[in-house]
Amino acid sequence: MASAIRAATPADVGAMLALMRELAEYEKLTHLFIATEAGVHDALFGAHPSAEALVAESEGRLVGYALFFHNYSTFLGRRGLYLEDLYVQPSQRGNGLGSAMLRQLAALAVERQCGRFEWSVLDWNQTAIDFYEKMGASVLPDWRIVRITDDALERLATGGRSDAQSQ
Repeated sequence: MASAIRAATPADVGAMLALMRELAEYEKLTHLFIATEAGVHDALFGAHPSAEALVAESEGRLVGYALFFHNYSTFLGRRGLYLEDLYVQPSQRGNGLGSAMLRQLAALAVERQCGRFEWSVLDWNQTAIDFYEKMGASVLPDWRIVRITDDALERLATGGRSDAQSQ
């Protein structure tokens, strides 16, 4: 089976969006999935890209992707590489594509002199946790993701004021 890992191109965005939706389905989070092809294209290839991606191809079609970006560690005084998504279609798992993408990203982090390479994993996804630990990663037990979205984000941004109060 001919497979390859390469940098994403603008022509890949539609197929990547379909894979992103598959990931949302797998994680039972489709109710949160609102990404669009235009938005993904802008994030990866627009005037001010905010992320990068690798894609996994098998026999001429995209079967996986890794979307990543840089963050910064004040403790290390260096940037890091943050993996937002790593997804390989279930039918393609076990063929080494996920491992290959992680290795390529690790090499990129080293090349770019990053102080660390990190990502999140859902606590119920033991298969992924086992895979990551096999690759040498540590799952940090005492850190939690903090998130603010939608109306709560608006309230925080406006100092807790309603729309009527902010006018």
